Amino acid sequence: MLTLFTDTDTDFTPEVAKEYGYHLISMPYSIDGKTIWPYEDFEVFDSHAFYDGLRNGILPTTGGISKERYLNYFRPEFEQGNDILYVHFSAAMTVTFRAMDEAVAELLNEFPERKFYHVDTKGITIVSYNIVREIGDLVKAGKTADEVLAWADREVLHFAQYFFADDLKFFKRSGRVKGIAATMGTLLGIRPIITMNDAGEMVSIGKERGRANAMDRLVKFAEELGDDIKSHRVIIGHTDVPELAEELANMLRARFGDDLNIEIIVTNPTAGSHCGPNGVGVSFHASRRC
Repeated sequence: MLTLFTDTDTDFTPEVAKEYGYHLISMPYSIDGKTIWPYEDFEVFDSHAFYDGLRNGILPTTGGISKERYLNYFRPEFEQGNDILYVHFSAAMTVTFRAMDEAVAELLNEFPERKFYHVDTKGITIVSYNIVREIGDLVKAGKTADEVLAWADREVLHFAQYFFADDLKFFKRSGRVKGIAATMGTLLGIRPIITMNDAGEMVSIGKERGRANAMDRLVKFAEELGDDIKSHRVIIGHTDVPELAEELANMLRARFGDDLNIEIIVTNPTAGSHCGPNGVGVSFHASRRC
């Protein structure tokens, strides 16, 4: 049997994971020295309370997970005679995958007959969510691990993500975005437009003054780069601004039609620790990423 894994940085929740049989790896964040494990320390993410805390001055930190935790996730599957396919957020964004590689090497030495496959979505949050859902659909349709890997080689870089942040102090603290002037931001009404590049890095590719212009820019990217966009999901993510997410959805429907397959989700707290509140973004199938 093939056991599916993904992680909480892909915005998957236990409910969505259950649709496909994904096992969920929790990616932690810390507040005031206390480490919190999504969907292990709580069952439901209270996104409004979390992002309100950020609005009121809380600055969470994030970190990777240990080799031992990866062993605890993967070993039971190998012991049961199952192979593993792990679809994860970008390896370029964290050193946690070094610990994963060490754990997998140890397990494969112990269980040489088992196989470990993985797909790097070269993204985080909504673009990863989009890809993890597509791969879940493939597995439900009976595709093998090798067929999924071949699909990923062709398709991962055809899923794009564009978003804007509302307050750059969170990115300034984390240093996660290349090419960004973190001194810009709310005082000037500037909204940097951020994407995931082909290497799986977050990069700033422009800026807009005000939310309305930033929203228009997101729609223009979908217009310019969208490829067979109606045959795939369009994922809108937000950090506790549901009204903006719905407005963006309506703008996209006005451009592409009411039958556009749109899903609106809330950004997970670990990634949200870097983005901050009041941001919104879109992921769609594209001719290229950026």
